[in-house]
Amino acid sequence: MSPIRVLLVDDHAILREGIRYLLSASGEVEVIGEAQDGIEALEMVERLKPDAVLMDIAMPRMNGIEATTELKKRHPDLPVLILSMYDSEEYVLPILRAGAAGYVLKRAAAQELVSALKAVTSGQVILHPDVARTVMDNLQEQGSGPGPGPAPRGAAEAQAQLAQLTEREREVLTLIAHGLTNQQIAERLFISIKTVQAHRANLMEKLDLHDAVELTKFAIKSGLLPLDEI
Repeated sequence: MSPIRVLLVDDHAILREGIRYLLSASGEVEVIGEAQDGIEALEMVERLKPDAVLMDIAMPRMNGIEATTELKKRHPDLPVLILSMYDSEEYVLPILRAGAAGYVLKRAAAQELVSALKAVTSGQVILHPDVARTVMDNLQEQGSGPGPGPAPRGAAEAQAQLAQLTEREREVLTLIAHGLTNQQIAERLFISIKTVQAHRANLMEKLDLHDAVELTKFAIKSGLLPLDEI
């Protein structure tokens, strides 16, 4: 199997060198280019055609949020994996809204990073547990209100939509939210990859969602993915 061709974007040269070494040592990832900011990243994507972009957030000239937004406009199918030291709401939520396919913290082990790159290039979403908790906390805050009363509107709507899914669709959605690839889901449920793809397409149509990141957010909001499983 050919290695994943990755463009590495970070403004710290020493850090880029270390990440390149770790990824190359795995034998599963090839760093085909390095950029020090979002402007360079946009140019290099056009020239190098990587399989994925590994992107920092805090960079000069054009930061990771701006670069990801523009990259997804130009290349909607190109997965962008964020590698950042920050797990706070001010960084996590904007970059996910920009279209990032995953978010890994810089304290993660090398194999975690390799696995995350493999996942996002397979169409999956990967969130570090601390990042997933940030998303969960935000969803809870959006729906919270003073005093007792009915379920928050956002959560209630999500639960109503969840009830409209078939049992198999809920199983597939749960596994997508856990970051499994189509192949892994097929093996887990003893069905074909084409069937998994059909269920994924049905989920996106029924829920009016467009990628694995949005499906994962829905799974959290609806209660399908409990906090202790994140």
